[in-house]
Amino acid sequence: MVKTKDEKYLFTIKGIRSRNFSKNLPFLILSGKLPEGQVYREYRDGRIELQEVFFVGSRFQHKVIKTLPATEADKVRKANGLL
Repeated sequence: MVKTKDEKYLFTIKGIRSRNFSKNLPFLILSGKLPEGQVYREYRDGRIELQEVFFVGSRFQHKVIKTLPATEADKVRKANGLL
């Protein structure tokens, strides 16, 4: 049984993540520890990319800064309650 507000939030996030992966879509992980304009994108195959997001005109664009090594990707998952 889900008890606290944080547990409910994490339960919802994990559900969205699972739904995205089932549709072969990435899962966006926001972190206040990243510089403005940077996010993590996690993919169903386990890879996490650090990406820069920006607008070109009215279009949303992104570029990969780096693909995280497995140990670093696990740290991101753990910090966000995804492990």
